[in-house]
Amino acid sequence: MPLRLGELLIRQGILVEPQVRAILEEQQRTGRPFGQLAEQMYGIDARDVEHAWAVQYAQLCERVNLESESIDPDVLALVSRRQAWQFMVFPLRRDGSEIVIATTPNDLPRAARFIAWHLGEPVYFVLTTQKRLVKALRRHCSLPGADFIMGERHKRRGNRSA
Repeated sequence: MPLRLGELLIRQGILVEPQVRAILEEQQRTGRPFGQLAEQMYGIDARDVEHAWAVQYAQLCERVNLESESIDPDVLALVSRRQAWQFMVFPLRRDGSEIVIATTPNDLPRAARFIAWHLGEPVYFVLTTQKRLVKALRRHCSLPGADFIMGERHKRRGNRSA
């Protein structure tokens, strides 16, 4: 069973148990999202909530090997090559009314924000390794300078893993 958002924030040292209980009580009373309440009640940074959400979501996501996935060129074309590299997203195909998009656990929060803003269609994410995602991007979305960009992003992040 995946960890709940409050449990993840406790494990990350961002909240303590009495704070989580207070948030849950307020959530039950108001019906507002846990993360929003954590931000408002305790000044938790939205990025910390987003990171915990990504860890939680990653526990539920299917893991894929992009080399064996079917790729619909029309769906892949929903994002530009630059956007695919910048946001580390790899649209694969449609599954019914949803678009299946691959990303990595580390890139999930940023990818989700971009896709929600850019596509405005129902999507679900599948996860892969950075190595496999970069290989697929090189093969299907070649972009001069992308390897340099990846190296710089990797340095700035300090190789943090979700």
